[in-house]
Amino acid sequence: MNHIHRYREEIALFIENLQLHTNPKELYEPVEYILKLGGKRLRPVLTLFSAEIFGSTSQKALSAAIAVEMFHNFSLIHDDIMDDAPLRRGKQTVHEKWNINTGILSGDAMLILAYQYFEHYEPHVFRELAKLFSKTALEVCEGQQWDINFEKRNDVSIEEYIQMIEYKTAVLVGAAFEMGAIVAQTTEANKKAIYDYGKYLGIAFQLQDDYLDVFGDVATFGKQVGGDILENKKTYLFLKSLQNATPPQRAALERWFAITDNSPEKVKAVTQLYQETGVVADSVQLIESFTQKALDILEGLTIKEEYKEELKQFSLALMNRTV
Repeated sequence: MNHIHRYREEIALFIENLQLHTNPKELYEPVEYILKLGGKRLRPVLTLFSAEIFGSTSQKALSAAIAVEMFHNFSLIHDDIMDDAPLRRGKQTVHEKWNINTGILSGDAMLILAYQYFEHYEPHVFRELAKLFSKTALEVCEGQQWDINFEKRNDVSIEEYIQMIEYKTAVLVGAAFEMGAIVAQTTEANKKAIYDYGKYLGIAFQLQDDYLDVFGDVATFGKQVGGDILENKKTYLFLKSLQNATPPQRAALERWFAITDNSPEKVKAVTQLYQETGVVADSVQLIESFTQKALDILEGLTIKEEYKEELKQFSLALMNRTV
């Protein structure tokens, strides 16, 4: 994956040399902190790749890519506050390292900084990028609210859950791809196709994230393993386990998810129930299904074969990742 490796280096170099305002330092230090924690930096890489796929350059798309990364990290700061998460990328979350008020305000600043990066483009490109960005940002907020609502509901369907992760996670992956296509000023058909490719890939990505939250290794995953169980998240694993469960298994699951218990015992018990109800295989199958939907769109794109092959390998690598 030579292109993707190069894009990661471009993003990393830009962030390493990022010069934000120095005062008040309490506002900007947390911004630099979370940006420089590293992580996969998946979304900005996709923006750079998409721009080159459709005939532009990664350098021309760099500002749009940084806007995507700024927004993504803004959402992570606020998500971590809402989830009371202690770890992000293996390090303290912003609200743990500083405090909740700092996390809220620094996150807000990142959202504004994200929009400022679009100012580097000519007016018609700026308008198109900003329109897509605003739509996506609102959808991400809607997805987050659904996620919160689901914690208090006992009738969440698998279809509702898939819609929630489409909005909360997948639309930003699709938008990252489309922003590169917008910078390249390719056809409307290409913009839609690459967006849909990213959307399906994003759904598969989140399903894999949910899987790793339970069955991953904290040393490689970089987040608290079992966090979704402790937060009583109605993930696909939970919903499918309820479908597959015997009456005693269902009662046990519902009992665990009716209480707030931060003990390792809860994580162990629910994980065992997931294994007993066969949802490990079901989850893997669903991840493969959405990855294949993305690959089907990829096959229909008229782009260089080297790009198509690299995107295919990238898609498969995401499906099999451990981090």
